Amino acid sequence: MLSTLNRLAYPLLRTLMFLIPPERIHRIMARSISAAGRLPGVRTVLSRVFARTDPALRSTVFGVDFPAPIGLAAGFDKSAECVNAWGQLGFGYAEIGTITGRAQPGNPSPRLFRLPADRALINRMGFNNPGAAAAAERLSQNRPGPVRAPIGANIGKTKVVPLDGAVDDYRLSASLLGPLADFVVVNVSSPNTPGLRDLQAVESLRPVLAAVLDVASVPVLVKIAPDLSDDDVDAVADLAVELGLAGIVATNTTIERAGLATPRADVDAMGAGGLSGPPVADRSLEVLRRLYTRVGGRVALVSVGGIETVDQAWERIRAGADLLQVYTGFIYGGPVWLRELNDGIADRIRAHGFSSLSDAVGSEAR
Repeated sequence: MLSTLNRLAYPLLRTLMFLIPPERIHRIMARSISAAGRLPGVRTVLSRVFARTDPALRSTVFGVDFPAPIGLAAGFDKSAECVNAWGQLGFGYAEIGTITGRAQPGNPSPRLFRLPADRALINRMGFNNPGAAAAAERLSQNRPGPVRAPIGANIGKTKVVPLDGAVDDYRLSASLLGPLADFVVVNVSSPNTPGLRDLQAVESLRPVLAAVLDVASVPVLVKIAPDLSDDDVDAVADLAVELGLAGIVATNTTIERAGLATPRADVDAMGAGGLSGPPVADRSLEVLRRLYTRVGGRVALVSVGGIETVDQAWERIRAGADLLQVYTGFIYGGPVWLRELNDGIADRIRAHGFSSLSDAVGSEAR
């Protein structure tokens, strides 16, 4: 019944929301979700409607217990203001951020664009966030509701910090946020901070990751771009094993614009930024499969990019994803869509004779 109502009502609601400029409606929704997460009664109702407690969906990855495999990717909750709500909305975990060592306003507006014909987004937000100290203060006030979703801190480089100061900048964020988060994700793959992606080169990445590992007492992961060459994907994977990282998040947004249904002139008018949603799905899956072949079983793999259907989610799990992430799909699909994904994954686990989610991970290669 709820799914039927959602299919009838959410497209209309989305149409109304899309009449409001993207960043403005984002702020409205973030504040609404934040408020819902602070009200015990509302949290209880949300958890009963949206959260799934199916034991088949539970897993333990890098020592952290996840109630469901689908998490919220970094980018929505940049200020750690909604952490009490994500589990109640059906997410198995959420990443806050990206958080930088210092507070920064991000890039000038407009900096967020919709591509409805592609069910995609382009953003060049530029890591707008309140800074690591303020985010840490908000995390310290985290009061989980009926469903506790682990929280990851996604950290990036402050824009005004030169590349040769990146190590100290990441170290600062990790030292402030690590003690309050369940895991830390080192973001070196956003296309919206000048020079940031240069840190994906192994010789530059090694000291950054080493510094974060030195101060973080929780699992540390690294997030990579879909635009890396295959050789560079392999190099980062090998470095992750060498340094003892807990996992790799693959992938971030892309700077590619090929194959879009949105008219080229409209896309050009939007300008630079990272493209998310279905257009990045194929490359994200390719990177996942490459990573699993090279380091599967030695580091956890978190797959993100263009996941919209149960078939796609199940394909990622069978291809080697220990966990999944969504963001753009949540904007276009809503919370009932997320519930349907979780239910669909649980059904697939049982239909294929697996006793747990973990048993299904990487099964296409066996």
